[in-house]
Amino acid sequence: MLKPRFWMLLVLTLSAAASRLIPHPPNFTPVVAMALFGGAQFSDKRSAFLVTFGALLLSDLVLGFHSQVIATYGCLALIVGIGFWLRQKKSAGNIVIAALVSSILFFVITNFGVWLIDTLYPKTLSGLIECFAMALPFFRNTLSGDMLFTVILFGLCWTFERVNPALRDSRIVAIH
Repeated sequence: MLKPRFWMLLVLTLSAAASRLIPHPPNFTPVVAMALFGGAQFSDKRSAFLVTFGALLLSDLVLGFHSQVIATYGCLALIVGIGFWLRQKKSAGNIVIAALVSSILFFVITNFGVWLIDTLYPKTLSGLIECFAMALPFFRNTLSGDMLFTVILFGLCWTFERVNPALRDSRIVAIH
């Protein structure tokens, strides 16, 4: 039988994924926050990956897939790993740093994937620089969305744990 904490984390993650389906500014999505949150909060590493990627897959089935799926999902797997690091080092400052690093990592990997796979830019150093330069205006939304959704997911989890102690995981150090 699954514990109440698992259900809370599952609902938070699915809710974040569902928010991708409502209108939003370009790149203002919860995907990086979901990966970071999943890695940091699910006590079982398999659950961190399965729930995070299951929720993403469900929303992608509605939204459609794109040429950068491999780069996107691969990068999000790395961000789940950053969440694993965050488990025993959870503090507000470390969560912000992990979200910032995750945002930058996502920007670099996915835009490198655009340059590598798509035909928009020449496969030269100047083409790579142009690809990143053209992507910079979108990074503001990426970073803003990552930070907002990280605060929402970790903040709601922290709040629910305080209201109902049965939702706490004693193996994971609480935010302090």
